[in-house]
Amino acid sequence: MSTLYLGVDASTVARYVLFSGDPWRVEVLKQYLDNPRKVAFQREFNTYTGTYKGVEVTVTSTGIGAPSAAIALEEMYEAGMEVAVRMGTVMGLQDDLLGKFIIPIAAMRREGTSLSYVEESYPAVADVDLVNVMNETVNLMGAEYVNGINCTMDGFYSQMHDSRFSKESGRDMAGTFEELRRLRVTGIDMESSCLLTLGRLMGVKTCIVTMTTVLENLKETLQGQARKDAEDLLCRTVLEGIYRYDERNKDGRL
Repeated sequence: MSTLYLGVDASTVARYVLFSGDPWRVEVLKQYLDNPRKVAFQREFNTYTGTYKGVEVTVTSTGIGAPSAAIALEEMYEAGMEVAVRMGTVMGLQDDLLGKFIIPIAAMRREGTSLSYVEESYPAVADVDLVNVMNETVNLMGAEYVNGINCTMDGFYSQMHDSRFSKESGRDMAGTFEELRRLRVTGIDMESSCLLTLGRLMGVKTCIVTMTTVLENLKETLQGQARKDAEDLLCRTVLEGIYRYDERNKDGRL
């Protein structure tokens, strides 16, 4: 029986699952898979399963934010997922991070969804083996990365980027950015801590691989072809990382 929202089951999902926020980034990922099979496109969840260098991989989307990301993780777990990688974009808090990878070792849980699963003292921590393989793969692809700590929050226009309403309401986001820099947080997103927390609770090896496409409050952004190239590199890097992880797993090195 297929799951409620994603429309997946054990026959259509691989043990390796890649999660993209953007449903259309899944279409980019699909181009690098051999024999991609469309599983379903329901609501914000666009799902394919195929192979990359002989390794079966499922790619799906979560939409924006922790609530829908938790639904995606839940239903992929129900269908038999064993390894999860969130691949997406991130807001960097250092000016030299634009166009670089952030592969966090952990994340601050300032979203509310993970709190519905476990108390806030429970850490959101990435799988070390996955992180190490993804680090090496980024280097192999000729790119740069940092292993920092992300902060995951719910409110884009209330916490991350000025809007007409936030200005009318007198919200000052500069204080939040300054606080996070003092805490040596590297980037801000809307999904990572939830996925890391749930993955750890489920016993699913989970990590986050993100590309810095904007800086705080969108003061600088990748645009046009630079943005497309960065997201394409993200897709290729994560797929190659899964292949390398699988090779090490088969060799008993993990």
